[in-house]
Amino acid sequence: MAGAGSNAARKLGLALLVACIAACAPKPQQLALENYTAEDIFKRGELELEVNKKPKDALNYFQEAERLYPYTEWAKRALIMQAFTLHQTRNYEEARIAAQRYLDFYPGAEDAAYAQYLMALSYYDQIEEVGRDQGLTFQALQALRVVIEQYPDSEYAKSAILKFDLAFDHLAAKEMEIGRYYLKQRHYTAAINRFRSVVQDFQTTTQTAEALERLVECYLGLGLNDEAQTAGAILGFNYQSSPFYQDAFNLLKNRGLSPEAKGTSWLATVYRQMVKGEWL
Repeated sequence: MAGAGSNAARKLGLALLVACIAACAPKPQQLALENYTAEDIFKRGELELEVNKKPKDALNYFQEAERLYPYTEWAKRALIMQAFTLHQTRNYEEARIAAQRYLDFYPGAEDAAYAQYLMALSYYDQIEEVGRDQGLTFQALQALRVVIEQYPDSEYAKSAILKFDLAFDHLAAKEMEIGRYYLKQRHYTAAINRFRSVVQDFQTTTQTAEALERLVECYLGLGLNDEAQTAGAILGFNYQSSPFYQDAFNLLKNRGLSPEAKGTSWLATVYRQMVKGEWL
């Protein structure tokens, strides 16, 4: 029994020794990569990404190029490619971290504008995935504004402007969605607050015409004819060819009313500003 126990102990000790050696030994890939130049490792990453379509393998090569050859030109290029590859694989948070590292290390580099653009995209590309949470939309707008203002002559500025407008419109559309829900429930005051926000804060978006028409509906529902008529007047001046104006006109006409500015409400102020150009 003692011999059996001794043999078992010896086998266990050997197994632990082998495991320890295996854990401490460098991986074959690490040994191999250390024998290559930074350029070779970087180009292997490009090959995996563009030809073999293996972004995870490509990411590993880009990371190793930066790790093995820090503070080199290839390390700089590898870092921006990490951000790009992570974004391509929808690892948005990690992509932002890599892009921010690039901006921290190389703020004046040629690809700084692209790093900032990738940061903006990492927010923008998630807008439709987050449901009613608009936090990422605001972050996308902030990041896109940085591209537009700090890199106005870059090749990414035009795309950033377009995406900024779309993200801004997205916020307005969400306000409209909530406003329509309240209107359907006849919660007119709550609906008015949403539509008012669109008219005042998002008036350059494609949602403004409908917001004004919905305001006509809401104010008529509350019996506030002056406000309804004023909303109709603003709508008619700015969007006379819109089907929303025709709907608003018919709603007013059915009540014996017409689109014209009346009263001293917030809409009257908007009318003076937008139609008469009186800002004071």
